[in-house]
Amino acid sequence: MQNMEKIALVTGAGSGIGRACALGLLGQGWTVGLLGRRAEALQETAQAAGAAAERAFTLPCNVADEDEVAAAFATLKARCGRLDLLFNNAGGGLAAKTPDEVSGAEWRQVVDVNLNGAFYCLSQAFKLMRHQSPMGGRIINNGSISATTPRPGSIAYTATKHAVSGLTKTAALDGRPYDIAVGQIDIGNAASEMTARMVSGVLQADGSTRPEPRMDLQAVVDTLLHMAALPLTANVLFTTVMATKMPFVGRG
Repeated sequence: MQNMEKIALVTGAGSGIGRACALGLLGQGWTVGLLGRRAEALQETAQAAGAAAERAFTLPCNVADEDEVAAAFATLKARCGRLDLLFNNAGGGLAAKTPDEVSGAEWRQVVDVNLNGAFYCLSQAFKLMRHQSPMGGRIINNGSISATTPRPGSIAYTATKHAVSGLTKTAALDGRPYDIAVGQIDIGNAASEMTARMVSGVLQADGSTRPEPRMDLQAVVDTLLHMAALPLTANVLFTTVMATKMPFVGRG
């Protein structure tokens, strides 16, 4: 690179996995754009970086809004001139419900964030990486083990995460001529706000409710940092990092 500064953008950076990974990148010397819906939460992420906070900047944005995403990427380009890494992390789901209990509005809410939002961010990152000089960059999507092995009552979350795997495969193929490496992390039971309910017990495939082991968020951070440090001639297309003893293989 002509400029050795490494520029990353993390979506969903206001909490959980996004916050932890943004702090990990800042700790490795990256300049990091923190993108999320809640400006105050993004500021808290930046402040948690300590001295590295000077390399963080906030981009309040709802990833489900195409225009807001475009504006956020325009701000990033104006500030940094390029993008080397997108961690496409923002997402969410619903409480466990059978398909007949999921309303159209609830379905669209999950699709808008997990699928449409992931596409809007991937598309904008691809455009920037394709046309910048030097050309290229890396996009890492946050998938889920539920994409291939769903939980009961997770139809909206599972369907959208299955679709994210399609985004990853197709963008990885389309990115080849432009030195854009696209990969995916499928995460199982990382300790965060989203998985807090697992401590007291969650519904299992056999109909029982049982607590599940969780892993420290640092395992996800370490996986992301490994992928981010690879040269663009190498790519981790899919990787799974999960709590060792959680029910996943055969969901048992």
